[in-house]
Amino acid sequence: IRVKDIADHLTQIATKEAVSADPEALHQIALKADGALRDALSIIDQLVTFAGSTLTYQNVLDNLHILDYEYYFKITDAAEKEDISAALLILNDIYEKGFDGHHFVVGLSEHVRNLLVCKDPKTATLLEAPDTIKQRYISQAHEIESQRLLRSLQVLSKTDVSYKASKNQRLLIEVALMQLCSLKQEQEKKKD
Repeated sequence: IRVKDIADHLTQIATKEAVSADPEALHQIALKADGALRDALSIIDQLVTFAGSTLTYQNVLDNLHILDYEYYFKITDAAEKEDISAALLILNDIYEKGFDGHHFVVGLSEHVRNLLVCKDPKTATLLEAPDTIKQRYISQAHEIESQRLLRSLQVLSKTDVSYKASKNQRLLIEVALMQLCSLKQEQEKKKD
């Protein structure tokens, strides 16, 4: 089942059960359910038990231990500004919150893919996200050249493949972030 269909069904159930829920919160539950409506229903039931009759985006992130998409937007902004220090500090914050490095790399790859999809209004419809988040993707996508996004995907794909074999996985991710922050320079050298 598509994420949007699950989120829509959860919206109906939340309304029927007098649960106030952010659309972003329901979207995250639908994503976490990975196409399984029964899992989504189980998750929302557990969250209501823990959080009460108000489900916020932050409740869902905290209770399901999901990395906020905001981190991906910040990393992408840091890369565009060529700010290696900011990117490394964001990664450190992610580690301090107990998130897995490999999940971060996979999530960042998906973020870059979403940016590529949002470069063209025709393909932007493929992005399964609430409208507020979709608009952020479209906005950020227009700030970055397609070539740099494609090159970012190459760097992240290589990092993903090398992750399990790496003896220093954090360093591997840090080097990848440094590469992402250096893509403008790399592009300029190719032009010369």
